Amino acid sequence: MVKTKMAKRDYYDVLGIKRGASSDDVKRSYRKLAMQYHPDRNPGNKEAEEKFKEINEAYEVLSNDEKRRRYDQFGHAGVGTSAASDGGNPFAGRDMSDIFSAFGDIFGGTQFEESFGGRTRQRQRSQGVPGSDLKIKLKLTLEEIATGVEKTLKIKKQIKCETCGGSGSKTKQYDVCPTCQGTGEVRQVSRTMFGQFVSVSTCPTCQGEGRIIKDKCATCQGEGRVQGEVTIKVNIPAGVAEGNYIPLRGQGNAGVRGGSAGDLLVVIEEAPHQYFTRKEDDILYNLFVGFPDAALGVKVDVPTLDGRETIDIPAGTQAGKTIRLQGKGIPHLNGYGNGDEIVRVNIHIPTKLSASERELLKQLQKSENISPNKNGKNFFDKAKDIFG
Repeated sequence: MVKTKMAKRDYYDVLGIKRGASSDDVKRSYRKLAMQYHPDRNPGNKEAEEKFKEINEAYEVLSNDEKRRRYDQFGHAGVGTSAASDGGNPFAGRDMSDIFSAFGDIFGGTQFEESFGGRTRQRQRSQGVPGSDLKIKLKLTLEEIATGVEKTLKIKKQIKCETCGGSGSKTKQYDVCPTCQGTGEVRQVSRTMFGQFVSVSTCPTCQGEGRIIKDKCATCQGEGRVQGEVTIKVNIPAGVAEGNYIPLRGQGNAGVRGGSAGDLLVVIEEAPHQYFTRKEDDILYNLFVGFPDAALGVKVDVPTLDGRETIDIPAGTQAGKTIRLQGKGIPHLNGYGNGDEIVRVNIHIPTKLSASERELLKQLQKSENISPNKNGKNFFDKAKDIFG
């Protein structure tokens, strides 16, 4: 697909979260970034303003279950609205307690939150460390894209350790993390003229678990996961295009010590076709016919994605003429119907001639109907008459 402007960034990357992030994670990241890049805090900063719009557009999609589902399945092509439809208002359609709690997070204020009906929430200790996402490329033919297809994939990835059941411990016993005292996070408080700022980060000692393994599993060395290979089936819907991806939830690398698994992103590639060139949901086929067929007209068979079809080449067809076969293209991914097959007529010019063919063409060359320059003066002669 031809793009007329720079491709949009992945919404998850914009908010700095993983694809399996919870709704609370989405909100938390949005609040932090929205306050950081808010125009009031960055007056005259065009870059911050654009970043702010991008953040709100990402949040509008990922905070809506239906939009997020479509985005996860089809990417940007699956969502047709953006934050721009709200006039650039970052809080359009937002819950008011969420808005004020965002300011409360910045200014450290339980009093601020309580004044506006907000409420504080304590971060839950994570169970293990989430696994990373995987990305693989899957090459499809246009025929497979036109009908949809189920593919079986063999994936090398990190899987749960069967020896310890993914816990990473031989005895299933743990000690409280001495750094964070079991909370899974560390806090730093700083005071400025604007108020109190609290910086919260994941504990570097236990990676947010709040606990330390006593006896590590000998098979996985305490990680709760090992390298392995799995077989996965994936259904590809009809109409996908180069660069689309299919997210498979929980099929990425296993998490550390019981952490949630990452996702597997199956990125679509299109294999070059013997006959067709794709242009969005239309396909283009170059048909070559001889001069006599173009002049007299002829019926010819052309390939399509589901077989062959006979078409008429009218008498007097010129080179470059196109014939459109309705509905013979690629199905529309987000709608009904199909694109078309466009047959472009080209005149075949032979490079080798027999003596008899050469003599026949010389006879035809004398005809005014065959050679247009035989009809009176040519262009250069007429030009001489006009300009003297």
